[in-house]
Amino acid sequence: MAKQKGIIPLVGTIEGINFYYLYGKPVARKAGGGFNGSAIKTKKSMQRVRENGSEFGDCSRVNKMYRQALRPFYNNHKFTFFHSRLMTLFTGLKALDTENLRGERLVGKGVATDVGKQMLRNFNYTPDCVIGQVLPFEFNIDWTTYTLQFSKFSMDRVSFISGATHVALQFGVLDFNFETMDYQLHMAAPLMLPKDFAGTHLSMMPSTLPSGLGIQLAVLGIRYFQEVDGEMYLLHAQNGVGIGVVAVV
Repeated sequence: MAKQKGIIPLVGTIEGINFYYLYGKPVARKAGGGFNGSAIKTKKSMQRVRENGSEFGDCSRVNKMYRQALRPFYNNHKFTFFHSRLMTLFTGLKALDTENLRGERLVGKGVATDVGKQMLRNFNYTPDCVIGQVLPFEFNIDWTTYTLQFSKFSMDRVSFISGATHVALQFGVLDFNFETMDYQLHMAAPLMLPKDFAGTHLSMMPSTLPSGLGIQLAVLGIRYFQEVDGEMYLLHAQNGVGIGVVAVV
């Protein structure tokens, strides 16, 4: 693969060379070398390719719906490689499925395991804004009321990005069925906290409660705002959005 040089980048195939864009940059490479569609479908040697393709399709479907379910935490913000990083997570979860044969393994089966739930909790959804670093506090979740509580909160330990005067905390419980793709997100009212907030206890409870569609994920999010003449403006910095799955049951 080589980078294109010139005033006008090319797109297409010319004399055996493919010209296209990769991550926004014009590149070129020799055409051909790919798999033949008929061979993939029929040849015994392509069995592993067929298996990978089938499982990739399941991971892609989960990825799409999962990102859609989390969108209220990052509306009006674009992440770099969010889709591809989540594919790595779901590929790993799919590999935990020991019930189905290779080529038929499902993300949902992996999520149902203890290791799978741990992977959902430990995944770094927003590397530029890590929840545990912005909010370095112990918390408790009362699963009878789905209430998140910080009992030893201190604003002077909260990390702020440049220009921010307020941080908004968002909490929700995502009731997600990884096999049927049905889901419901139950959100608490956001907390808008100024830099001079003096409280030491925070409590957030969803306005509606899960009905038991599937796995329940407690999701915590943060956004930053700047107050100007009494008006609140959402900041769109790359490190201005944080999402974390803090518990899974």
